[in-house]
Amino acid sequence: MAGNAQTASELQSSGFFHPIIDKCEGCERIVEANNNKFCQTYAFPEAKWRLGICNFATHKKPEIVVSTIKVNPLKAAKRASGGKKKK
Repeated sequence: MAGNAQTASELQSSGFFHPIIDKCEGCERIVEANNNKFCQTYAFPEAKWRLGICNFATHKKPEIVVSTIKVNPLKAAKRASGGKKKK
């Protein structure tokens, strides 16, 4: 792990890696180097959280919204009967 921390440290000093943001806390992909925390998977973690949840996050799961659809009983009965069209 020391090799990974050194690599992250070198890349941070070159300006490639950016420190993590508060939403990244708790993720398993965090590497600490020079008293800073970096994401070992993505160089600019703030950009991953702009549109919602980061797809690399190990500590959060996307919320799946299940909605119920109202079905018109008359249309459902017609579909079920197989309403053949006359030509």
